[in-house]
Amino acid sequence: MFLSKDLILRGYKKGIFPMSESSDDPFIFWVSPEKRGIIEVDEFIVPKSLKKFIRKKKYSVKVNANFSKVIKLCAKITKKREETWINNQIIENYIKLHTEGFASSFECYYNDELVGGLYGVKIGRIFFGESMFSIKDNASKVALVHLVAYLKQGQFKFIDTQFITSHLRQFGAKEVPKNKYINILKRNINQKKNIPLKLNKDILEYFN
Repeated sequence: MFLSKDLILRGYKKGIFPMSESSDDPFIFWVSPEKRGIIEVDEFIVPKSLKKFIRKKKYSVKVNANFSKVIKLCAKITKKREETWINNQIIENYIKLHTEGFASSFECYYNDELVGGLYGVKIGRIFFGESMFSIKDNASKVALVHLVAYLKQGQFKFIDTQFITSHLRQFGAKEVPKNKYINILKRNINQKKNIPLKLNKDILEYFN
């Protein structure tokens, strides 16, 4: 099956999302997990060790400065990531979604070098997280904390993490059954919210 940006948006609204078998596979398939990973924005947890790291201000964080590079680095095969579900048509269509204001990237820089980040799509009061990468320690985690701060300020309610991992559980991620997830979609998908252009206070003040 081939993708379009409109198909992706319609898929999210129905509770499904696209993946590919590998970066070399030209096709995609739709996924609808029986249990869905979510984070409630107001219940997000920043671990104490990460708070300490963030206070050092080792990284600078930008929003939407280089979306295309973020998604391509998320798709890159590395020693820690031996396979990827992100193929070329996923990359091309999410870049189109970004151009139209639906998809956003949160990016960590060290000495002006992009060292970590994540991307996803916003619809209603939900941010649909897609993938993240990290070249230097804690870079993707710092990007995630900044994402949640922006979502808090923008009055978003949920992050869809698709699946659950031990990495995400430390931030408050949990699994919900499909029927509950669909109810979350119905309550939030038509409540339009926007990601703010900038934060109004220091990053950690959002998590007191």
